Amino acid sequence: MADSQASHPSLTGLPEWQTLCAHAGLIRNERIRDLFQADPQRDQRLSMETDRLFLDYSKNLITGDTLEHLTGLAARCGLGEWIEHLFTGEPVNSTENRAAMHMALRNRGNGAMYVGGRDVMPDVDRELTRMRLFVNRLHRGEYRGCTGRVITDVVNVGVGGSDLGAVMATEALAPYRTNAIRMHFVSSIDGVHVTDVLERVNPKTTLFIISSKSFTTLDTMTNARTARDWFVRQVADTDAIGQHFLGVSSNDAAMAEYGIREENRFRIWDWVGGRYSLPSAVGLPLAIAVGMKNFEAMLDGFHAMDQHFRTAPWRHNMPVLMGLLGVWYTNFLGAPGHVVLPYDHRLHRFPAYLQQLEMESNGKCVTRDGTPVDYDTGAIVWGEVGPNAQHSFYQLLHQGTRPVMADFLAPVHGSAEYPEHHDLALANCFAQTRALMEGQTADQARREMEAAGVPPERIEQAIPHKVHPGNKPSNTILFDRLDPGTLGELVALYEHKVFVQSVIWGINPFDQWGVELGKKLARELLPAITGERDADDADPSTRGLLAYLHRHRS
Repeated sequence: MADSQASHPSLTGLPEWQTLCAHAGLIRNERIRDLFQADPQRDQRLSMETDRLFLDYSKNLITGDTLEHLTGLAARCGLGEWIEHLFTGEPVNSTENRAAMHMALRNRGNGAMYVGGRDVMPDVDRELTRMRLFVNRLHRGEYRGCTGRVITDVVNVGVGGSDLGAVMATEALAPYRTNAIRMHFVSSIDGVHVTDVLERVNPKTTLFIISSKSFTTLDTMTNARTARDWFVRQVADTDAIGQHFLGVSSNDAAMAEYGIREENRFRIWDWVGGRYSLPSAVGLPLAIAVGMKNFEAMLDGFHAMDQHFRTAPWRHNMPVLMGLLGVWYTNFLGAPGHVVLPYDHRLHRFPAYLQQLEMESNGKCVTRDGTPVDYDTGAIVWGEVGPNAQHSFYQLLHQGTRPVMADFLAPVHGSAEYPEHHDLALANCFAQTRALMEGQTADQARREMEAAGVPPERIEQAIPHKVHPGNKPSNTILFDRLDPGTLGELVALYEHKVFVQSVIWGINPFDQWGVELGKKLARELLPAITGERDADDADPSTRGLLAYLHRHRS
């Protein structure tokens, strides 16, 4: 570990990097559709399956040589060794000297998993058992509010990793809800979000989950105090706090100080990063919504992908392939963006979840040893539900000037009530990947307009606007249906893809100092916002913003 951790080699000076640069120059002007014509078996060679996912990556500007060169770079960067460091609990989070053992949260193989030489599975299993007991009590109506009424609403208060995963998964698995308890999520610090949610719930039948790894995050704790104060005003009983508030944190003392009973404090550990914490007690809102059987089925999916990632050969390893393709486009073909396009509305929060997972992890400008990088890292991730995005930003994908890598995601089986709707969604999904790849030539546009009876002079005027350059790359990920196991496998796929890219780039994907800086400055500026002190030490622009604020508040 010490040798691997010491210093990332000069990446751009590696022979494998230089080979890829030369290869990119040769392949850049190739057409993907021509690669299909030259290889009738291309779609079969460049596709693969795991337990629940099918990946077609044949519509990428790659050849067998491309993959050979990319895996050569991965080997040179020590990917195999780093995967083992990750799974054996080594401190891969170098700046905080911590392991990143989120795989233990979903370890379904009954084997030990070590952090710092200690098996953490007894702790993980203990918390999972506590979650199971609590959720079952709640569903049976045995856990009640302070007046003896059953719980009708649950409000999760968190932000970032304590919010995005639980929100995304609760929306994605809505058909698997096992009870009538309504789920609400509060994350924004603006005061509007918490107000809107509190207006919809009855304090005597509402359970609050305060989810914060540190239990000090300003956004979360401000909303948590507001929720607690509102609750006390409504029920006029401070002793009732203990019955209506749960905590999820690694900071037991802070949960106790807030007023959360010991039996209602759920633990997470410093070796679990926030954006990797969905399979922990941070996923308690999801477990309440769908039941522990479905929650644990999701853990099964996570575990299946973990095992695939650790053991499959790289050319047949889905996270490795997706990670290397991301490096290929980011560093060698000049594509700064990566768009995620699910063709199932229940995945509408998945792009936002991936934004944190990918950009908070790999948005780094120095290597593990602090050396500034001289290459791009961390794609700009964005996305939307595909059928909606077709009517907004797909125009840029088809005819814009910037290259964008795209992931299309779709279940084979969608809406049971309206299957014909899902057939149309799938037709659009497949058609869009084809249109991005093939484009439309001037001759094709001309023939189409001639067949429609468009006058010749208008045809010539319109042709430049109807030409689609094509050659736009995409992956397509299909799955039988969006069930708990599939969701777990899908999330783990992207987690491990991110790790693969971090190894190539030589960066630490498990810290987030850019997030911490903003938090620190916000705390420093708050007294200037409230008028308690001047901000003479701030920059001129910030002083101007404060002046405008105070003029309009006076």
